[in-house]
Amino acid sequence: MNPLSTIKGTLISGLLIAIAIALLPIEVMGGRPELSIIVWVHVLAGITWIGILYYFNFVQVPALAEAASDEGGPGGSGITKYVAPKALLWFRWGAVVTWLSGAAYLLRNGDFIGAFTLGAMEGGTAYQTTIGIGAWLGTIMFFNVWVLIWPNQKKVLGIVEASAEEIAKARKVAGLASRTNTMLSLPLIMSMIGAHHGYLM
Repeated sequence: MNPLSTIKGTLISGLLIAIAIALLPIEVMGGRPELSIIVWVHVLAGITWIGILYYFNFVQVPALAEAASDEGGPGGSGITKYVAPKALLWFRWGAVVTWLSGAAYLLRNGDFIGAFTLGAMEGGTAYQTTIGIGAWLGTIMFFNVWVLIWPNQKKVLGIVEASAEEIAKARKVAGLASRTNTMLSLPLIMSMIGAHHGYLM
């Protein structure tokens, strides 16, 4: 059976390849395999989180607007009933795993306080300033997901009962928070990559 014929088989195959690479001699991986594993989890979760954020902003929201304006068309109920709740599940838990694994990496590497003080404490480094900017942006985005986007999307999708007025307000708040996260994702990615490539912003 071809493992690529199902998503489960695809993910398991990718995981096995990643494990095979992780089992390379420690010297090849820089001598700190636990950090490599944390970074791997962080990047994978971050790709999931930001990828779904981009899907919402660049694909789903415009498609739902087109569906709403298409008189006699199929409408967007299939997306809001079946796709959006599943996407929001991966979206919000991707945010959790991304933030926690990032914090774990900074703690394990001894840079947590330095990053969240933007390298301003005595002995601070350019790395801490750069990664700290990304860490603060990620924290703001994480807050937006759990405090602004998810509670309001529950009203929009009918998971939580709400009046038409409450739904309209919830749609606006969730939409602005999602757009804010999309905007912040660009300097976030630049900071995360810059921290590991010469601290260049």
